[in-house]
Amino acid sequence: MNKAILMGRLTRDPELKMTANNIPVCTFTLAVDRRFKNQQGEREADFIPIVAWRQTAEFVDRFFKQGSKMVLVGSIQVRSWDDNDGNRRWMTEVIADEVYFAESKAVDESRRANEGNQGGYNRSNAGGSSYGGNRGGRGQNQAPGSSRGSQQDQNNNEQESGFFEAPDDNIGLPFDL
Repeated sequence: MNKAILMGRLTRDPELKMTANNIPVCTFTLAVDRRFKNQQGEREADFIPIVAWRQTAEFVDRFFKQGSKMVLVGSIQVRSWDDNDGNRRWMTEVIADEVYFAESKAVDESRRANEGNQGGYNRSNAGGSSYGGNRGGRGQNQAPGSSRGSQQDQNNNEQESGFFEAPDDNIGLPFDL
């Protein structure tokens, strides 16, 4: 079985291209935090190359921008090619089958505004993430003006995104292998 489930932030805007057969393909990199902190107490991240095809590619290009948080389900693929010097090159990437919002539009815009004030990147949200967001990993979107989009829901979503921080412990498995 080959199945990868990842949650992270886009390191840059997705790049949408068309193949020679006019099939949309989108590439981007997802920064995924590691579960445990290093010896200096910092959380490291892995930068994972992602490829999305067809409708998924168009969806990612339309609704996600640099810094957007997403959850995706896909499969790991390893491909190889010979470069111009005749050397064999290898690339491991995740092919995205399903993509979900991991935060609401309000949280995403607020975070982007704060990062802009702190000297990080400052990007307008024209054509940015969709309305609603991922509620507890279910990927349900809400329309603007819906009853679920109240300020209280947005505040609750900022405090509790449906995902929890994994404890930073070094405890073994509760069973023998």
